[in-house]
Amino acid sequence: MGLFGDDFYSTKVSRRAEPEQKGKLQIIRPGGRGRDRWRNPRRSRTGFSSTVKVAVISSVISSIVTVTLFSFITQPTALPLANATGNGGGGMQTAQSADPYDRIIQAAAEVRPSVVSIVNHKTGSSLSLEDSALGSGVIFKKEDGKAYIMTNHHVVEGASDLEIVTVDGETHKAKLVGKDRVSDIAVLSAEDKGLGAAAELGDSSKLQRGQTVLAIGNPLGLGGTLTSGIVSYTDRILPVSINQDGVYDWEQNVIQTDAAINEGNSGGALVDLNGKVVGINTMKISDTGVEGLGFAIPMNEVMKTVDSLLLNGKVSRPYLGVYTVDLSNPYAPLDDEQRKDLKLPSHVDSGVVVLEASGPASDAGMKLNDVITEFDGQKITSTLDLRKYLYDKKKIGDTLEVTFYRDGNAEKVSVKLTDKPE
Repeated sequence: MGLFGDDFYSTKVSRRAEPEQKGKLQIIRPGGRGRDRWRNPRRSRTGFSSTVKVAVISSVISSIVTVTLFSFITQPTALPLANATGNGGGGMQTAQSADPYDRIIQAAAEVRPSVVSIVNHKTGSSLSLEDSALGSGVIFKKEDGKAYIMTNHHVVEGASDLEIVTVDGETHKAKLVGKDRVSDIAVLSAEDKGLGAAAELGDSSKLQRGQTVLAIGNPLGLGGTLTSGIVSYTDRILPVSINQDGVYDWEQNVIQTDAAINEGNSGGALVDLNGKVVGINTMKISDTGVEGLGFAIPMNEVMKTVDSLLLNGKVSRPYLGVYTVDLSNPYAPLDDEQRKDLKLPSHVDSGVVVLEASGPASDAGMKLNDVITEFDGQKITSTLDLRKYLYDKKKIGDTLEVTFYRDGNAEKVSVKLTDKPE
């Protein structure tokens, strides 16, 4: 016996309700005085009607319970699908969003036509690919029948002739608009005809660690290659050697990612899942036992340089005119004989040694083996300090007070900073 009596769920009429004597049954046809029904003159209709009501009510309750239980069971599965779509969207959109890779596919399809391969035919080389350097670029603007492509400075360095190759394999001549070694950014232009749409640029300041990103470029000449990963670090500071002489004389602010970046990816796009370019891939750390350490210049930093290159063909920065080496450089330390030649006081253990003076520095009387220790009374311990002070604290036309040691004596000169000559 259950919680309710068995009779409650029964849809059958109990034998006790059958009449003891069977009367004559009468059928009332449609069009008569009533609707079709069976009539037993000697049987009470009250019992039959109550039983039918109980049967109907029990059926309705059973249906409601079944539907409620079914909805409760299936609800946990349906909710994530609904939440995945965000606001709005139909059933098809809900089904598609259940696959997390769909956004990668859509973002790649949107940006890929905007990413081109760059062929740098270097000065003195033939026009064959074997004698050329390969890189990547991103179409970011179209105007007056021209397309503008951003890439890295080191991709186009030393070029005598530049070409871009679309994802469809079409080759177009390109011209250099401007380049900047410090930021490692360059801008090219080409005829708009046959090139893909300009990519949509994103806000790199909104990137978060762990966010999925895509790298699109031309690694090892395999144009249009797509790799994916995450943002490993949003604001990494890396020391770099601008002159490629082993002396770290600048710091680059970069996005760190574990998306695969290889030779030829430089200048290509780092893309978020909204299909927006958030960085320009620029370098990787390649060493035994090292993987997943790629870096891109944040788009907000890139555009500062790009705007200046479009306007002036270069980035103007204050120029002192010294080529230096660090006095206490751990990678290229001065030996005892060299230090002796400088005749420095014992308390001077840091600064930068002038190897060559030109421009404003030469005009102010500075020369070989002068050891710079201060700018405007602020201590300068390395070439990196020297560049950061000039670029962050000074403008073209400003006067800079330089303190340096010559033959063991401290001296000061005032230097008027100029724009670096071409």
